[in-house]
Parts: sequence; structure tokens; C-alpha cells
Amino acid sequence: MVSAVFCMALTSCSESNELEVVDSVISTTGEEDYKYVGKETAGFKAEEWFPGGALGTTNNTVAGCYEDETPSTQNADLMAAFKRGELLFEHDFTPTSTASFAGLGPAYVRSSCIHCHPGYGHGKRMESYNADQRGNGYLLVIYHPVDGANSDDGPYISEVTGMPQTRAVAPFLPPIDESGIHLSWLPVMAMESGLPLQFPDGERYELIYPELSIDIDAFNTDPKPENLAFRLESTIGIMGTGLLDAIPEDSIKAQYQHEAPYVELNPNFWDKDANDWAAGAWYTLADGTKKIKRFTYAMTRASLQDGAGANAVWNITNVSRSDRPYLYTTTAWAQAMSKNPDVIAAIKRDPSSPYYNDGTDEGIAEAVAVLLDPKTNQFDNPYHNFQPEMTDNNFWSFMVWHRGLAIPRARDLNDKEVQRGKQLFNEIGCASCHRAKWTTGPDDYWAPSPIVSNNLSLPRYPNQVIYPYTDMIQHRLYMKNGIHGSWCRTTPLWGRGLSRINTGAEDRLHDCRARNEIEAIMWHAYSKKSDAYRSTEKFFYLPKADRDAIVKFLQSI
Repeated sequence: MVSAVFCMALTSCSESNELEVVDSVISTTGEEDYKYVGKETAGFKAEEWFPGGALGTTNNTVAGCYEDETPSTQNADLMAAFKRGELLFEHDFTPTSTASFAGLGPAYVRSSCIHCHPGYGHGKRMESYNADQRGNGYLLVIYHPVDGANSDDGPYISEVTGMPQTRAVAPFLPPIDESGIHLSWLPVMAMESGLPLQFPDGERYELIYPELSIDIDAFNTDPKPENLAFRLESTIGIMGTGLLDAIPEDSIKAQYQHEAPYVELNPNFWDKDANDWAAGAWYTLADGTKKIKRFTYAMTRASLQDGAGANAVWNITNVSRSDRPYLYTTTAWAQAMSKNPDVIAAIKRDPSSPYYNDGTDEGIAEAVAVLLDPKTNQFDNPYHNFQPEMTDNNFWSFMVWHRGLAIPRARDLNDKEVQRGKQLFNEIGCASCHRAKWTTGPDDYWAPSPIVSNNLSLPRYPNQVIYPYTDMIQHRLYMKNGIHGSWCRTTPLWGRGLSRINTGAEDRLHDCRARNEIEAIMWHAYSKKSDAYRSTEKFFYLPKADRDAIVKFLQSI
């Protein structure tokens, strides 16, 4: 996801983005940071120490702080559920998992959530694609390119799932064999925009990007896909996500209206002529409720309770539940497995297999084709007696945990360099996209049937002033081998300065190509077409001391 987006400066700034200088407590060092927490400093209001507001911020700023619960979770007496949800997040599912934490497969992306979210944060940059690597948050993106073979745009292929699976439970073969996935990292030799790979004061920076390919023979599908393009995406940090869910739709709409006159917005989301939502901005939830999309890089989900972790705990591990009573698979994979003689032979040796049917090759093939096909593997199909693997109570606990993760408080806001960094961040236009301040609404959240039907509650964040540093809108950066779909939601910057102590890395951007803040920033100026080019160009020409101040500011919020 876009990190440290330095979007084109708008000609007018919203009230929430104006720099207010308060001459009060100022310090030249962060060594006694605790003396200033909760107090106004030059350029920072007292509330900015607590970016998640009183209900969403943890005072913990050391290793493990990404795992903390919000005060709202504590206040609502939801800690038992939170802790159980945490166990589900960290649990390594297996085909023989206990009844309390059942399920895996038959095909899957990872065997646990924490595999992709090291230390509860952003995935790490990896040299290869390997689902067993802890911290490897990579997801494959496979699509049919349009406008040229290397186009970022085009529809997903149908032969594998939207989050392509590279693992399977025996005797099945994975939809994609990992041995056929080839990942390499290449250096940028020249910026398309013409900016040098060296700042005017002589300091150099390096940019790298991924080159990904997959052998056609690696696809265990029938038919095998054709005309393919590939991209990488990495998981993002999950702390504080419940607070973003609590931002009112009216406030997000006002932000679209504020930016629309100055920068091109995704026409699938925003009708510029009508100055209103386009049809593609709306998402229909399970009960028919329509809400505006706000989650994932491509903004494909409208509610935290029907997106991000709520969806991933099903489609990453393929652990079913009452509101997801079917497998995350494809017809092409089901057909390939039903025709594979080794799969048929292995099932034939195991009469207890749910795919055994009458024990004949034909009967087993029929069972495999039916039970692996998403068109026919609904759990109310009388052909089989599968039951949802995740209980409603466990799913509720998982969502209490997910919605209950706090954002760490800010640090060093008393430091003059940090204060200077914020001033520059605003002056060169970064806050045009990385809007600092939002206010949550009543937080009358939407919830799916397992939570509603059992009269269960989740943490709430009503009327909180929060500082996520995102405009909740998509922009385009035109990077080399960029993000699929071209448009990407502005990444919240809050808490990212604590990535290294929580995850062991500080990789940024949607595929972890940026190994630090400077690289993340300069990727925004790879092309002059980038929505962030003008602001990044200004950053490029700043003296080193000012560049360092912006980086220190980003590490403090």
C-alpha cells in the first residue's frame, strides 16, 4: 500500500491540515519524552500524542506495542474475547487442528495469520516466495494485462483464487507450485522522471523493484491460464484498523469533494461531474447493506467486519465458518484434481476420506470435482456432511481482537527536529494526501450474522479525534512494476516508526520495495505522472537536515 505518499499540494488546505504553532513546552532532546506526553509543543496539539484518541491509543511504545488492546476493549470487558482472538491470529492451523481451532485447506495461502503479519505489522521484503517463511507477507497477483504485456491493469484470472494459493493438504496439489515462482529484485538505473539518484548535496539513494514470473507448468489447474502478468502485494500493519472503520462516510465524502478540483480521482469511485460517489464506490454487505469502500490497497471492502482480517481468516487458511460455508477454491483447480491419477489413488487407499464416495475411480473423481468446486461445495449440499470449522464464538473473538488493536502513542513531539519535520511535511504538500486528523462518528458499526444473531458486541470508538495520516482515497504513483490496478489507497502513517522494533524491518510500500523512508518517498517521484511528483520534487531539493527532519517526524507519529 502506498506509504509516505507525498501528493501534489492542493491550492487550499483543509482546516485539519493547517499547521498550528504553539509556543509552550519545547525540548531539544527526546531523552525525557515522558515529561511532555499529553502537553502542547511547538506545532503539535496535546491530543496528537494520542493518535487513536483516548479510546484507541496504547501508551506502550516498545517492542510488542502493536499487539496491545485499546482502552475501549478493556472498558467494554472484552479482554477474554480479545485474548482468544489473539490465539486464533497466532495459531498455526493444520489438517488435524483441535476442534477448538479446527481446519486448514484443502488449498491455502498460509497456515496462520501471523505468518504474513510479523509482530502484527507490515510484511517483510523477501528474496523469494516461500509460504513457510515467517514474516513473508507476500500475496501473488495474477491477471490478464491490458494496454501491453507489462501493464499494471487488467482483470484477475479465474483459474486460481484472488489470493492465489500455493499450498494444499495431501493428497491434493497446490493450485500453484511454488517451485515455479521466480522473484528477483532489480535496481533502478534511472528515474523515468529524470530526477537523479543522488540528492543535490551528494547523498545517494537506491531504489529496487521486484520482477515476478510464474511458469505455466506450475499451475495445477484445468485449463491452465494464458496471457498473464504478475505483481506482488504485501500485507499491511493491522493496528488501529477499528478506528478507520469508525470514520463517518460523510467525512470521507467531504474529503473527496475537497480533493476533486485539484487532482484526478479514481472515476470508479468518484463522479467528478456530479461531485458525488460513482457506482463502484459502493459495496454490498452480506445482509444487503450498502457502504462506501475503504479497506485494502484497492479499496475493495467497506467494513472491517466484512474485509481485511474478517475475510482473510477464511480465504488465507481456508477455514470455513457459518457466514462463509464453502471453500475458497476454483472450478479449474477442482477439475485438475479430479483428473489427477495420483490424487485418485491416494483417496482410494483411505475409505475414511470425505472424497471416497463409492471407492471407484469414477466415484472418487466425481466427489473431488463436486466438493472442491465453489459452485457446488456449499455446506448445505446433501452430497456431503461438511460443517463450518470456525465457531461463531471464535469468529466473534477474532473480530474483537482485530477491531480492538490499539495504535501506539506518538513519540518525541517535543523534539525540535520532529517539529521542523512536521512543518516541512505540510509546507511541501505531503498532508494533501496524508491528511493528519479525522474525527470518528458514533461508530454504529456494521456486523455480520455470527455476531448479530448471537447478540455479541465489539469495541467502539465514538467521537474520537484521531491522527492516522491518510485521506482514505486512492492515488496513482506510476512506479516501475507498480501495483495492480494502478490506484492505491493512501497508507496510514501512524505507528509505522515503530516497525523495526516490532517486526525487525521497516520495509514500506505495497510490495516492500522501499527499505526505509527515503526510498519510500523517492518512489513517489519515479514518474512525472505520479500524483505525488511535485511534493516529492520539493523534498528532493531540500537540504539534508530538512530531509532528515521529515524522516524523524515520520518515525515519531
